[in-house]
Amino acid sequence: MKKVYVLDTNVMIQSPLALLSFEDNDIVLPIVCLEELDRLKGDDGERGANARECIRFLEKLRVSGNLLEGAPLPGGGTLRVEANCTGVELPEGLPESKSDNRILKICRALADRGGRVVLVSKDIIVRLKAQMMGLAAEDFTTEQSPKLAEQYTGRASVYTADENMQGFKKKGLPPEAVYILRGGEREPFFPVANQFVIIRSELSEKKTLLGRFNGEKIVALDSLKKEPFGVKPKNVGQRFMQEALMQSAAAAPLVIIKGPAGTAKTFYSLAVGLEKIVNAQEREYRRILVTRPNVQFDADIGFLPGSEQEKIAPFLRPVIDNLEALVDRDENERYRDEFELSGKIDELFERGYISTEALNFVRGRTITKTYLIIDEAQNLTPKQAKGVITRAGRGTKLILLGDPEQIDHPFLDERTNGLSYASEKMKGSPLCFQLTMEPGECERSPLASDAAARM
Repeated sequence: MKKVYVLDTNVMIQSPLALLSFEDNDIVLPIVCLEELDRLKGDDGERGANARECIRFLEKLRVSGNLLEGAPLPGGGTLRVEANCTGVELPEGLPESKSDNRILKICRALADRGGRVVLVSKDIIVRLKAQMMGLAAEDFTTEQSPKLAEQYTGRASVYTADENMQGFKKKGLPPEAVYILRGGEREPFFPVANQFVIIRSELSEKKTLLGRFNGEKIVALDSLKKEPFGVKPKNVGQRFMQEALMQSAAAAPLVIIKGPAGTAKTFYSLAVGLEKIVNAQEREYRRILVTRPNVQFDADIGFLPGSEQEKIAPFLRPVIDNLEALVDRDENERYRDEFELSGKIDELFERGYISTEALNFVRGRTITKTYLIIDEAQNLTPKQAKGVITRAGRGTKLILLGDPEQIDHPFLDERTNGLSYASEKMKGSPLCFQLTMEPGECERSPLASDAAARM
C-alpha cells in the first residue's frame, strides 16, 4: 500500500535530492516549507546552497507537471504542494503561527482523510509532537548508517596456527590461514581492503603480530619502526593509525579515523603531516591544511575584525594545543617560556608548512598535493562529506577525524552524520584506510582515559 510522506524543510536542507528517495510513494510538501526555502535561498554556506538546489529541482517538477495536483517523480510517485489545512485544531499549547505546527496540521488533516501518512523530519522535537498527536513520524533514513556498535571499525582480531607466524613478516598470510572466534566457535575471516588485523597464536593469545589486508593477503605493517616527528606509538590503535597516515597519497588518498577524545587522532595526524613536510628530504605535500565543519565563515563571524585566519583561530584552538605538544616534546619545560613556544607555532604558519581555512572555502575547489585534515568530521552532513572527499585532487591526502558520539549539529546523530556515512560508503575501497580507536587507547591523561571508559 502506498504511503503519503509529509516532508519537513530540514530534510531537504540536509539532502536537497531527498525528494527522489521515497520510491513510488507520494510526497506532500507543506507550503510553509516553500516559504522557508525561499527565506534560506540567499544564505551563505551549505544551507543556502542546498536550498537553492532544492528550489531548482522543484522548478523542473513545476514545468513538467502541476505541483498543486501532483507532479510525477522519476521513481513513480508524485509530489504535491499542500496549503495550510483549515478547520484542523492543534492540541493546546501548540500555536498555529509556528512553522512546525503548521506542518503538523497538514499531517493531521491528511491522516483524518484516510491512508498511511508519515511525517519525515530531522527535528526530534517535531517527531515527539507528532507522536503526541497520534501521527506517524520518522527520521530521514536514506543516508543513515548502522548503529554505532555495528559500524565498520577497520580492525579485526584473528587466530592462526603457531607455525604460520614464523614467516609472516616476509611472506604474509592468506585469509584462509586465519580464523575468528565467535561464541567459542571458529568462523572464516573475510577481510576487506586495507583492514587492520591483530594476529594471535592459537597456542598463546599473548603472542601477537600486526598486519593489514592488502587485497590479496595479510601483510606486515610498513611503519612499525618509524617515529614521525619524534612521536612513538603507545598502543595497537596508534600503530594502525600511524600505518594509515604514513602511506603515500597515491596508496591511501583517504584516511578515516573515528574514536573517543584523547586517542591522539588530531595529534598523530599533525605529527605525520609535519614529518612529511618539515623533515622529509623531498616535501611530499605543499602544506598541511586544517579545517573543521563547525567553522562557518558567514554572518556569525564574517563581521569580526581581522583576517580570515584571525577570525577562525578560536575554532581551531585544539589544533594549536596539539602543535604546542609537537614542537616541544618536553612536558616539564614546554610552558616555561610561553613567548618562545608561541613563536615556534607562528613560524610553522609563516613558513607555509600549515594553514587553516573555513570549511566553506574548500567548497568548489580542487585541492592538490595537500595534507588535508578535517577535524571534528562527525559534524559534517553526508552531503558535506561527499563534497569534501570529491574536492581532493592529485597528490592530496584527506584525513577525516572525529567521534560519532560527540555531535554538535542539531539534526545529526551517530547514524546520520557525514563521518559515519563516509566510513560505511568507503568500506572496502582500495583507496581508503579506516580505523576506529578504542576507549582503552586514550593517552591524553589517566583521567581522560578513565572517563572515556566510564562515561
